[in-house]
Amino acid sequence: MILWFELEVTLRAPDTMNALPHLLPTSPDPLPELIITADQLEQQYWRDLWRYRELLYFLIWRDILVRYKQTAIGVLWALLRPFLTMVVFTVVFSNIAKLPAGNVPYPILVFAALLPWQLFANALAESSNSLVSNANLISKVYFPRLLVPVSAVLVSLVDFLVSGVILLGLMVWYNFVPGWQIVTLPLFLGLAIAAALGGGLWLAALTVKYRDFRYVVPFIVQLGLYISPVGFSSDLVPAQWRSLYALNPMVGVIDGFRWAILAGDTSLSPPALCWSVAVVAVLLATGIWHFRAYERTFADVI
Repeated sequence: MILWFELEVTLRAPDTMNALPHLLPTSPDPLPELIITADQLEQQYWRDLWRYRELLYFLIWRDILVRYKQTAIGVLWALLRPFLTMVVFTVVFSNIAKLPAGNVPYPILVFAALLPWQLFANALAESSNSLVSNANLISKVYFPRLLVPVSAVLVSLVDFLVSGVILLGLMVWYNFVPGWQIVTLPLFLGLAIAAALGGGLWLAALTVKYRDFRYVVPFIVQLGLYISPVGFSSDLVPAQWRSLYALNPMVGVIDGFRWAILAGDTSLSPPALCWSVAVVAVLLATGIWHFRAYERTFADVI
């Protein structure tokens, strides 16, 4: 009872408090408060993409490990698929259809187009299903959802780099040396990534709401393989249809890859390239807009 009385006097008497400061309990500095509002979240969203960059690295590394875990031949799958496709296209379009290839060996002509197409097809398929595959993560914790399809697209670069070994082997086999145009290859690689990301953002957001798109994406990829100049050269398309044909964004990407790798032995149409770049820019911008418009509902719908 005496101790309680002394404590009460200490708390109520200002003079006593000033005289005996050591009797008062000390508390650590309060932690800063973090208040998240809708407007603040919108303003800081693009800054959060950089803040959560370590999560992006983790998602990429996890997907790489999962892709090749418990596989018999591992990364060799990234070599077998484009190699067998190149063999089939060479037999059908060169030996049977007798399509011209100019001064370039037909296997190199085909594989120079298969590299960007495989990158686009794999990135589009993986990113379109990325949100559904990470449903548990999305429904439990906040982070910019845009990181999920971006990581799926960047993982496809691993297969692209591995498949590039086949192209180097073909160049050595046919004694083919690229020219100075090879320095422009990163530009067309970036264009392929932008096209895959733009389409992947559209399909990822739609797949969350309509699961039917999981069956539509393989059909789109298969159809795009035949309407894109993978097994043949774009020079075979009539001149009056070139601009319309270039609305397929992969036309400019594939023609750019061939022009950069084949030492200029294939032509590159500037108008067709401009059309493809414009389509890719619109696809990427609208994909980001559509993804952000429905991002807040992903956790509830998925």
